[in-house]
Amino acid sequence: MTGGKHPDLGTFGIYTFDFEHQPAAAIRDSVQELEELGWPALWIPELLGRDAFSHAGYLLAATERMSVVNGIARIWSREARWTHGAALLLADAYPGRHVLGLGFGGQPRPGVKPLAAMSAYLDELDAADTPNPRPRIPVRRLLAAYGPRMLELARERADGAQTYHVNVAHTAQAREILGPDAFLAVEHAVLLETDPGRARSLAREHLHGYLGTPYNLAKFRRLGYTEEDLLGGGSDRLVDDLVFWGDPETVVRKLRGHAEAGADHVAVQVIGVEPGTSALPQWRRLAAALLPGTAGVSR
Repeated sequence: MTGGKHPDLGTFGIYTFDFEHQPAAAIRDSVQELEELGWPALWIPELLGRDAFSHAGYLLAATERMSVVNGIARIWSREARWTHGAALLLADAYPGRHVLGLGFGGQPRPGVKPLAAMSAYLDELDAADTPNPRPRIPVRRLLAAYGPRMLELARERADGAQTYHVNVAHTAQAREILGPDAFLAVEHAVLLETDPGRARSLAREHLHGYLGTPYNLAKFRRLGYTEEDLLGGGSDRLVDDLVFWGDPETVVRKLRGHAEAGADHVAVQVIGVEPGTSALPQWRRLAAALLPGTAGVSR
């Protein structure tokens, strides 16, 4: 089912939850401006009620060139055969512009092992039989992965992996596991704030939920953070590693560290934006700093 080649997403893209809070007309206007600014790829999660594939389809219909990545479509949200059909349709309708990102996601499921669940889902996905036409450019898929075994699964059963809330050292480790050929995309949170106290306060608000779940705590420990790093909203070391803050030039320099460590693509998540408001001012500033040949658009 996979395309057998890297998704063409450029070096930097946008990862955002913002569209979960906006009406369709505002989403359309925003994503069209992002395309004008030169952003090559947009990543959307499946979290607050919007279906992964109708959301992706709307964004693709509103744009002409931008790639849209489900980051991620949760395997518990729909049976594999429906994922198969949706991915085929989007690949057919928008050749080369949709990437299927799959992940365990959602609430903890006692007794269910993520690796086994994902492997079984991929088996069902690959075995799905449908009369739907095959697209000219095959479906490309990525797996949300962190640990070595899920990264190995992404290498063997997908076009590559997406990581989330990791440091640059993990990117180097992930590249070693994936090998030279698999695609590696890394999400990283950023904050265009130069005051250290305010920046770290906002970063801790963002990280709060992640520091309260056993899976994420285990992940951070494996990244080398101590119990002291995980207390009190996170140490300065942890916060500064997981949320890049500062002026655009500082943030860009830190983001490039992931590319230098082996990432093919970095999906930039702007934080510190109130739900229902737009991160467009920050995306404009980052476009001017990150994207070649882009002066930024001021509206």
